Parts: sequence; C-alpha cells; structure tokens
Amino acid sequence: MAAKKSSTKSSSVAAARKGSRSSGKSWEVVKSVAGTLAIFLLLRTFLIEAYRIPSGSMIPTLLVGDWLFVNKLRFGPHIPFTDVNLPGYAEPRRGDIVVFVSPFQSFSPDDPTPTVVKRVIGMPGDTLYAREGVVHVNGEPQRQGWASGRPGPLRGDHVDPILGWQHRVELKGSRFGAPPAEPSIDEWGPFIVPEGTFWMMGDNRYDSIDSRFYGFVPRRNIRGRPLFVYYSYNADDSDRAWPAITDIRWSRLGTVIK
Repeated sequence: MAAKKSSTKSSSVAAARKGSRSSGKSWEVVKSVAGTLAIFLLLRTFLIEAYRIPSGSMIPTLLVGDWLFVNKLRFGPHIPFTDVNLPGYAEPRRGDIVVFVSPFQSFSPDDPTPTVVKRVIGMPGDTLYAREGVVHVNGEPQRQGWASGRPGPLRGDHVDPILGWQHRVELKGSRFGAPPAEPSIDEWGPFIVPEGTFWMMGDNRYDSIDSRFYGFVPRRNIRGRPLFVYYSYNADDSDRAWPAITDIRWSRLGTVIK
C-alpha cells in the first residue's frame, strides 16, 4: 500500500513539473512574440513605414503598384492618436517628395483625410501662381521636368467650384498680375504660402488632387520622405492574371526616389 502511495505521489510531482515546464515555455513564446511586436511597432511608428502608391498622380516618378519604404525619422515621427510630432533631423525643402496627411477634403466623404504622396512646390513665404500650366515661384517659372505630360482626367482649362477656396487667399494688385476670375487647373494665384505650411502638387499635374484642391498643407501633417521602391508590379493596366506575382517590375526594385 505504501509503495502504491509513493508511486502515485511521484507521478503527481512529475506531472506538476511537466505542467510547470509547459507553462514556462508558453510564457517564453508569449514574451518573444510580444517583444517582436513591440519592436515592429516602434520601427513602424518612429523610423520606417511601408507605403503603397494607389494612383497615377506622381507618374513618371512613382507608378501605380510601387511599394515604398518611408523615412519617418527625417521630418520627425508622429506619435499615434495625438497631435504631437517629435523633432526630426531635417526640414522639407522645395522639390522633396513627401508623404503627408491631406487637409480635410469635403469633396471626398469616404476618406476626407487620406495619407498621400506629392512633391513640395511652395515653401512658407513663397509667392505662387500658374499661367498656361507653368508654375511660378516668386516670379520665376519652374522647370517642367517633373510633369509627366501624360494625359489625365483633368484638362488645363478645367474649372471646378472646389477651386473657389483660392479666392480667400489671392493677392490683388501685386506685380505678378491679377488672379483669374475663376481658378482652373492651369491658371491660379498669385498667393503667398502661409508660415508653417507648404504647397504640394503631383508630378502628373492632370491626374492629381493636390493643394490646388485642398489648400496649404500644415507642417504637422508631414509624415516622412520616401526612400526607395522595395516592390513594384503593374497594377495599372496589366493583362496578366495575378499581376502582383506575374507582372513584377523587376527593374524598379531598389529605385531610389528623388
């Protein structure tokens, strides 16, 4: 009888030890997963984030189906669920391509504040206007090398009530001439970019919803600068099945964004 009790006790102790080891292993797995997730969230929040190009507004620089890594540290990472941006090590410059949260778009109720990518055209204090599609900054016509020339859904003479917001900020009686009676895609301004804001435009000017429509972009809205294309496929007009696998743009992988 004593031997039987001793055997039962030993089995219980062994089972307890086995359960303890299993619990210990499970806890180690949980800690490992939690640590990996925490590191991923820290990197995504403060250093680098992936971004997909969904439209043709930045053709030819960026194509529909490009996937980018965005440097969030450069201009200062944004703390999620707050209005706080931490300090960065650089400021946006004219000509930079940047990722930012759009000012409120009343004409886009499904997503009124999308995260978009455009090029910085106007800096704080700049005087901007466009005539016959040529953008002028402080009276100097800007080179058109960034404009794609690709036909888009917007015509140069396109007049839209949405552009009417520009009347509130137009300069009248300046040396740059009178503003148009009705702003259009190719004819707008002059006006001065307010302090703490930027004027953004897509390289593909006739297929871009940009500052012409939603106005000046506050500095706090800027999230980062794209680094390079890490993946790309023909998502625009591919005639292949499963283009994400069968129509990869191999030549674009690793393309540095300028």
